[in-house]
Amino acid sequence: MRTAFILIAAFVTPTGVSTRPADVPPLKVRDGYRLTAAAGDLPGAWFLEFSDAGRLFVARPFADPVSGRPRDPAGDIVVLWDPDPDGVFRRRETFLCGRERLHGLAWHKGWLYYTYPDEIRRARDTDGDGKADEDQRVVGPESFPLDSHRGNWWRSLLVTDDGLLTAIGDSGNITDEPASERQRVWAFDPNGSNKRPFASGLRSTAKLRLRPGTREVYGIDLPTDGFGRTLGEDPASPAKGQPITDENPPGELNLLTEGGFYGHPFLAGNRVPRPEYAARKDLVEIAARTTIPAWSFPAHWRGYGFTFVDPEINRRGRGLPQDHAGDLIAAFHGSWNRSTPTGACLARVLFDPQTGKPFGMLTLVDAMPDGRRPLARPVDCAQAPDGSIVFSCDLTGRIYRLRSSEPVR
Repeated sequence: MRTAFILIAAFVTPTGVSTRPADVPPLKVRDGYRLTAAAGDLPGAWFLEFSDAGRLFVARPFADPVSGRPRDPAGDIVVLWDPDPDGVFRRRETFLCGRERLHGLAWHKGWLYYTYPDEIRRARDTDGDGKADEDQRVVGPESFPLDSHRGNWWRSLLVTDDGLLTAIGDSGNITDEPASERQRVWAFDPNGSNKRPFASGLRSTAKLRLRPGTREVYGIDLPTDGFGRTLGEDPASPAKGQPITDENPPGELNLLTEGGFYGHPFLAGNRVPRPEYAARKDLVEIAARTTIPAWSFPAHWRGYGFTFVDPEINRRGRGLPQDHAGDLIAAFHGSWNRSTPTGACLARVLFDPQTGKPFGMLTLVDAMPDGRRPLARPVDCAQAPDGSIVFSCDLTGRIYRLRSSEPVR
């Protein structure tokens, strides 16, 4: 297969009026795709969710993730929509604000469910003005650890007719905390009651989604840092460096099953022991009950968000080629503890239509065209009603749109 890239850049103001393309650096886009800017002036834009009506909700945590500076209000969800469907969101409103460390979003039966470290709530706009006029608690602080704001504080969210799923991550990097409620995905009934463990052995799963047409729950688990530190690596030493950590461990795309155990903190990837726990006498037994990833990503790419290409939306909207149906599009924020930065990109994980399993991966948007520094930091992506893929970037504060560059038949 021939691989080529085109360079495209665009930007829009909050009102959606285009400015000079030179205002943003170019990203590297795979041949066959077209990248445009769909919205701007959204510092700290993180997770995304579309309503049934095609409005895009954008969750922003309490601070700008790049600068660390707090914003006012403390945290908000912005809603974007486009009265004239031209690919640019020309209307915006603050759906709700004042919720510290907003994170997971899920649309279900007219409600936007959302999370922060110690609550799951839902809100809706009943008069269409873009502002939430109903806001209800679904799961309260009593269902989360007392230190829920520490460590991996984000709470992924999946809402179905059967109930809710959310993840509570590691309190640190590779903490052995079997007695805590961390490192697990938890299930609740639709009304937020009947909390029960769903899956365990997970470091930090930032998003949960069903693969369209199935009941399969997928999540990308963020890899640990400093894999080789206890083996004598010294990042400050030019002679030693961190040759082990640079390539280990992989990011994990996990097919999450009820009762499944995924190895953290003792094992990573395909049952590879963490050096810190290599002396455990029960490591072989732990490995035997560990479910390996459905797919492994390169080390330190840091996959936060993803979306599946829904076959029905793809057929109706024709934003992507029809052979993308059922595949996964993932947003990678890029490395921070690697000697040479890597991984800031948007990638497609291909699923075999016969086996239903992933078998390959292609980079669609490379945000590090010079191989040295990111020009964008993708966080999350979602499929729009027209079949295109939008993704957020907390480096530029923009929403980008990716679609096929040729008419889809």
